[in-house]
Formats: sequence, C-alpha cells, structure tokens
Amino acid sequence: MFSLLEPPLLARLKTAERILIAGAGGGFDVYAGLPVALALRAAGKEVHLANLSFSHLYGLPADVWLAPELAEIRPDTAAAEPYFPERTLARWLSLHGMPDTVWAFGSVGVQPLRAAYRALAEHLGIDAILLVDGGTDILMRGDEAGLGTPEEDMASLAAVAGMSGIPLRMVACLGFGIDSYHGVNHSLVLENLAALDRAGGYLGAFSIPRDSREGALYLDAVAHAQAAFPEYPSIVHGSVAAALRGQFGDVRFTERTRYSSLFINPLMTLYFGATVEALAANHLYLDRLEQTYLMRQISSAIEEFRDELPAQRPPRMFPH
Repeated sequence: MFSLLEPPLLARLKTAERILIAGAGGGFDVYAGLPVALALRAAGKEVHLANLSFSHLYGLPADVWLAPELAEIRPDTAAAEPYFPERTLARWLSLHGMPDTVWAFGSVGVQPLRAAYRALAEHLGIDAILLVDGGTDILMRGDEAGLGTPEEDMASLAAVAGMSGIPLRMVACLGFGIDSYHGVNHSLVLENLAALDRAGGYLGAFSIPRDSREGALYLDAVAHAQAAFPEYPSIVHGSVAAALRGQFGDVRFTERTRYSSLFINPLMTLYFGATVEALAANHLYLDRLEQTYLMRQISSAIEEFRDELPAQRPPRMFPH
C-alpha cells in the first residue's frame, strides 16, 4: 500500500540499496534521471548513472571497457569526437564533488545491450534499474499514428525487460509534450498511461520542485551541457529547464528551434512512472526485437510491424 505523501516510484526506489539510473534513448537522456539520482544519494542510496550513447565509442582507450558495448566514462576519458554527453555529465559531477563515473552503453540491438546491462549489474551489485526517457515516446506501444524516435528506447526497454533477476525495474519519463515535434500525440500518451494503471503498472506522477537542491542542480547541469555544446544543445532538457524556471509558450533558448513553435509549460517538469513489466506487457512489437544485434535491425522490425497494422490509432485532440 502506497501513501499520498510519497510517489509510488520513489517509494519503491527507497527500498533498494544500489540503483542504476540509465538514459534509455541516447543523447542527453541520462540527464532526465539526474534529479532522482541526487535525491536518492541524499537519502543514503548508492546510485550509478549510465546512458545509451550516441557517441562513437569504438575509439575509446582499451582500459575503459568493462565488457563489450559497456565503457566506464570519467571526466578525463579521451574521445575522438567532442560530442560526448556522458563525459560532459561526468565533468559536471566532478565539478560538484560527486561520484563522477557515467557508464556508456553502445547503440546496439537487444542481445548485446542486455549482455552489457547484465555485466554492469553484476559488477555493481545492482538491485534496481530505473530507465529514464527525456520525453514520453518510450510509452508508445506501437500502434499510434506517431511513435517519436523509438529505436533506442525500445532497445533499452526490451533489454531490461529480459532481466528478471533484478528485483525492481522501472521507467520514468520527463518532458511531457516535447515529443510532439516527432509526431507523438500526447492524448494517446495519456491513454497508454491509463491502460498501464488498469494493469497495475502505473507508478504515478510527480514534479521537480524549482526551489529544491535537486531542481537547482538540474538547472546547473543543463546550463553546463548547453555551454559545452552551444551548437547542439539538448532541446528536451532546454525545454524542461525553461519550464522549471517558470517560462511559458514559445520560449527561445537555441537556434535549433528557430523554425519550430514551442509550447513550454509546467507539465514538462512532471515525471510519469511505470513498471518495466507492465510497459513491456502492454507493448505490441517488443517481442520482435528480442533477437536483434544491430540498431538497424530494430528499425527494420518496427517498420515491418507498422506495415502489417490494419490501422493506426489516430491522433486525438486534447479536449481542454
């Protein structure tokens, strides 16, 4: 039995001792887990950060590899390209005197990604995994008119869904509304959350308080990342940060959005939580990804599934 005084997702995480918070969709997704990680560490939990990486990991030094497709990234890790969100986060953590390792998973299919997750879970003694998504497209079950950018999210979800030896496996999404740019209809997001609730797998919603240590440090981390990549800042976290500062509407924080009309609003600061088990059970094509080894195989499997659908769930207008 849960209490109104504590969101179910956080209540479950507080029962764990060694927690892995991992960005599911690549890029800056791991930053979506930073406020939760900070709060859990303050509560005395051992928290580790990881991310499915968009960077070219194969040029990394040999000594960073714990296992195939799994690299230990530190503030001083040498890399062949400047775009390296995992190292940028490690540097920010170091600046604040925090544990500064960020683990990087290769952008691969389900089988090698699950093997990398298992290697890390065994190495660290993990008893809980929280997948975090910047946006909400990880909640798409597959028959919606728009899926956003599902490949990396689904690789992560399928990989962790097959790890039944980990007692707690959950998903948290931050940035409601942001994926509309990629065709996600958020009325269907809410419909999917309702279905998860009926199945007993919805873990509630809660927001980042602006006037909190976690909120202030999150804003600082996002600003640090924007300064590190001025030409290519994260639109997701730039949007969440703007909403957390109380901004509203078509807010401009990067030239990357100059041809788009944004709708920054307080809902973007909300986390929505679900169990991995319920999310996987509600999904319509996740089983087709099980034997994939390459990300392009996931893309092909999704395309084939979509071609076989007799109809897609059409977008619905939000009625309020």
